[in-house]
Amino acid sequence: MAKLIYSMMTSLDGYAEAAEGGLGVGAEDEEVHTFINDLFRPVGTYLYGRRMYETMVYWETAHQEPEQPPHILQYARDWQAADKVVYSTTLEAATSARTRIERTFDPDAVRRLKAEADRDLTVDGPHLAAQAIRAGLVDEYHLFITTSVVGGGKRFFPDGVRLDLDLVEERSFAASGVIYARYRSR
Repeated sequence: MAKLIYSMMTSLDGYAEAAEGGLGVGAEDEEVHTFINDLFRPVGTYLYGRRMYETMVYWETAHQEPEQPPHILQYARDWQAADKVVYSTTLEAATSARTRIERTFDPDAVRRLKAEADRDLTVDGPHLAAQAIRAGLVDEYHLFITTSVVGGGKRFFPDGVRLDLDLVEERSFAASGVIYARYRSR
């Protein structure tokens, strides 16, 4: 059975998306990006909401831009090789290969997808992840914590949910100050 992983950059005060955008230093750090590449290369399926999909679909054509560094090209290849499921009531059609649109998030369908998959899945974006967390579907949480306090926005963890987690891995990145923490659901 595959794991469902929720992973995002997050501010030091726990926001996956700042009210005014941007979470500070981290995502552009080559060492962090290469680590993320290696960590998520085995992922077979990405679960996205519409807004996160519209952000991530950049990777469908990123390799066509001139003078991309190797770590960017690798991430583009890995992203293109994975399946994508986009949960949206408004998106008419997918603009990337290996992508299907679902109109509603169905926890039982995701349970079946996990049971049948031979590669891990991720749920991306705080709104969609909140639904998966509330349904008890998330097996691991991977936080990439920046050095910024943003004071508001969309929280990494949804309000009103209690989770008891075990820390199973941690790493810091000196150049950017990003801290990686991987937690497993008990």
